[in-house]
Amino acid sequence: MSQLNLPSTPGKLKPDKFSPYSHRLRPHRITLFSTLLLALVLLFFYISYSPSSSSSPPRRFLWGGPGWESQVRSSAKVRSGGRFTVLVTGAAGFVGTHVSLALKRRGDGVIGLDNFNDYYDAKLKRDRRSQLDKSGIFVIEGDINDRELLEKLFDVVPFTHVMHLAAQAGVRYAMKNPSSYVHSNIAGFVNLLEVCKSANPQPAIVWASSSSVYGLNTKVPFSEKDRTDRPASLYAATKKAGEEIAHTYNHIYGLSITGLRFFTVYGPWGRPDMAYFFFTKHILSGKQIEIFEGPNHRSVARDFTYIDDIVKGCLGALDTAKKSTGSGGKKRGPAQLRVFNLGNTSPVPVTRLVSILEKLLKVKANKKLMPMPSNGDVMFTHANISSAQRELGYKPTTDLETGLKKFVHWYLKYYSGSKKRSSW
Repeated sequence: MSQLNLPSTPGKLKPDKFSPYSHRLRPHRITLFSTLLLALVLLFFYISYSPSSSSSPPRRFLWGGPGWESQVRSSAKVRSGGRFTVLVTGAAGFVGTHVSLALKRRGDGVIGLDNFNDYYDAKLKRDRRSQLDKSGIFVIEGDINDRELLEKLFDVVPFTHVMHLAAQAGVRYAMKNPSSYVHSNIAGFVNLLEVCKSANPQPAIVWASSSSVYGLNTKVPFSEKDRTDRPASLYAATKKAGEEIAHTYNHIYGLSITGLRFFTVYGPWGRPDMAYFFFTKHILSGKQIEIFEGPNHRSVARDFTYIDDIVKGCLGALDTAKKSTGSGGKKRGPAQLRVFNLGNTSPVPVTRLVSILEKLLKVKANKKLMPMPSNGDVMFTHANISSAQRELGYKPTTDLETGLKKFVHWYLKYYSGSKKRSSW
């Protein structure tokens, strides 16, 4: 097995003058300006770009009416032990489903929103939705770019919090469909913030950034104080732009905003485009799997983080979020602005991931080592979670082998063809 070769960590880290976040999250003016300029360029690109599929009519979603409003109010009702009324965007996604269920279990009111796009198997999203339905969570089929829909939701329910998890995910897909990233991750985020800043009361917002914002950094582990102005992919660039846009809406409109930089989330009901997921599929079918490696056979490594640990971090961010300081778009004082890494702090070589899957599946993988392509992926990720530990009480407890065992158990049950599908 190739050895994990990570850059050494300096004994004493000096503050980086290029860091966009200090302890109080005061971004460097040049970095802020350049990133906002990047966001404007991406928005212009989205407006002017005409992909080959543009001839397809836009999807239309049905919503509204007394029955619909009744379902919204019922799902948003806070139960015994609950405190918050939360709008979860991307609710039928991997993280969104788990977070929605965790909120509902503790008594919070939850409304889900998802556009059920076809980036990956929509049937998996529909099955996740069925799990949400069973728990009394109403998931609205709609898009975060639909201003009228969002305004209607805030008119029906005075949300205390928004958990914004809707996004166009994936690093490599950006090379095939770049406009979808700008549409969802920038335009959609701005649309949501516009509605939130005009709401009365304004909600506190927790949203999914990404560990990809660290881009070409070589210092490990990645800290929130590190520079994030060298993205390695368009996906990373849109997430970085989102962080600076969040700063702007916090500064001007008093929105309380917390960004969470997720590190390679895995687990049951996960995304089929993730390596652990399609490796499992290919190992079982006998199909060859490609394992990327760097120069001199350096291992590609990821800070794999189990979904239950990520959910705890998300709930910790909600529970410690302070109220926004504006209403109707009028700021009345400084508002909370935070960003946290949510990782496992233990980067594991992808070769080790494959070995664990072989052991759990009892099948030898047909492996082929390949040079890492220039598609936006990075060699390694490694989270410094000291800030999240201190301020959110975040403490990951699931090692990779334990987490993969739970994933494999779910996978085999879900794809067995049995009428009794896997559930929570």
